[in-house]
Amino acid sequence: MPMWGGRRSGVRAGGDDGRPYERLLRSRVGRGATALCAGALPALAFPAPALWWFAFVALVPWLLLIRSAGTGRRAAVDGWLGGTGFMLAVHHWLMPSLHVFILVLAALLGLLWAPWGLLVSRLLSGSPSVPRAVAAIAVVPSGWLMIELVRSWEGLGGPWGLLGASQWQVPLALRTASVGGVWLLSLGVVAVNTVLTVLIALPAARRAAGACVVAGAVAVGVIAVWAPRPEETGRTRIAVVQPGVVDGPGSVERRFARSEQLTRELAGREVDLVVWGESSVGVDLSRSPGTADRLAALSRLVGADLLVNMDARRTEGPHSAGIYKSAVLVGPQGPTGDRYDKMRLVPFGEYVPARGVLGWATSVGKAAGEDRLRGTAPVVMDVPGADGLRVGPLVCFESAFPDMSRQLVRDGAQLLVAQSSTSTFQHSWAPAQHASLAALRAAETGRPMVHATLTGVSAAYGPRGERVGAPLGTDTAGAAVYDMPLSRGTTLYVRLGAWPVYGALAVLAVFFGAAGVRAVRTPAPRPPEGSARTAGGSPGRPAR
Repeated sequence: MPMWGGRRSGVRAGGDDGRPYERLLRSRVGRGATALCAGALPALAFPAPALWWFAFVALVPWLLLIRSAGTGRRAAVDGWLGGTGFMLAVHHWLMPSLHVFILVLAALLGLLWAPWGLLVSRLLSGSPSVPRAVAAIAVVPSGWLMIELVRSWEGLGGPWGLLGASQWQVPLALRTASVGGVWLLSLGVVAVNTVLTVLIALPAARRAAGACVVAGAVAVGVIAVWAPRPEETGRTRIAVVQPGVVDGPGSVERRFARSEQLTRELAGREVDLVVWGESSVGVDLSRSPGTADRLAALSRLVGADLLVNMDARRTEGPHSAGIYKSAVLVGPQGPTGDRYDKMRLVPFGEYVPARGVLGWATSVGKAAGEDRLRGTAPVVMDVPGADGLRVGPLVCFESAFPDMSRQLVRDGAQLLVAQSSTSTFQHSWAPAQHASLAALRAAETGRPMVHATLTGVSAAYGPRGERVGAPLGTDTAGAAVYDMPLSRGTTLYVRLGAWPVYGALAVLAVFFGAAGVRAVRTPAPRPPEGSARTAGGSPGRPAR
């Protein structure tokens, strides 16, 4: 494989007489463009393309490119540009809201992959020994997981596009998620890509790489057979109301009226809970008795409580007055008092980080003109009319955070509900990507989950991450009833948390610790002794 060999493998000294791809990689512009494109490839594994199998090979071109870098600096640049390409591809649908600012954000977040590029180069460049190649199969995925961990911080955009999330529709992957969450899936996907890179570029290490493949297959088989499975305990009927795309003047009122009409159609269908999407109510119910009475009348008509979502200014809050996004439970007598205020807000969409510095983003896109305020704690709601069903609400992209759904289940939630609105990105990949996250959260926690939106995609998933019923697409306005299986039991992920992250940290600590010990023990090179004198002098007494 001359293209991906050592530092100058296959590149002719003459410069322009090499093969076309060699000339491309010698060019800064060409190599940079190649790195951007290589980093963008994994985005095809996510919805809407949903080529889940492609995730297991998508990183190989990027890894091979970094391997051919030749210098640490070039490897870091390849990592940075590839990371930039990945962030742009996974978040390209943000362009209508952030415009050119998305390029700045992608370039900044792409820097997280620069150290990873150095790590890949250190382990796979040149002709590494077999032990070093085998170490790469553990260390390279661990380094990738650290990137996912850092960028999962809400202030950096949250955990959207974690590589393991591409496997949301694969039953065996969902089973694996119940053991180690999306983190274990990401480790596995990157490990497979690293093994393939070793098989392609390092013939001497192919037997060892094959052994790693067998070991990984055995581990997955053990998970499939041995991991605890959720035990079904009953059923509950959940209705999702999706009013459809409503914009223009008076859109809030018209959306409410349409949701009201669709909810009336559920009368007589014996549902236990009706769920509306994010921002389905545009007023504070505590200060709008007329709206609260209309919702209470719907509850009496349908014979079930309503879980609506307020996006409104409140004069009293946990800390101060302002705009909150809140999941509110409404019963036959009005709001029950159960309310959850959204805790993790969308950067730029619902608040601007460091507004004093980045406030200019509001002038080039649709960034939030006023910061929303945050809730202070998760809430598990008791639904009296549904035999004491306990519901754990999440709002919008909170469903991307695996720790939030885990905490709700640990607090006793029997059903997870995400209320969302992706209307701004209606004709992009975003609605399908967002809905797919509910399958992972259900599989991780062993609890069913409903994803309810204003404009689609709305969907429901059982406690193993399996789809329940048919989703409501972005071209649909209607109401759907899902017969949701309830379950009991505790998955290993709920019990142990993000243990793959700690395992990756341990792998990296051992690797860098061993590298440090080798550096200390390796003696510095000594100058040659007994050099022969020449007519021109010697190293000890140079000629004058």
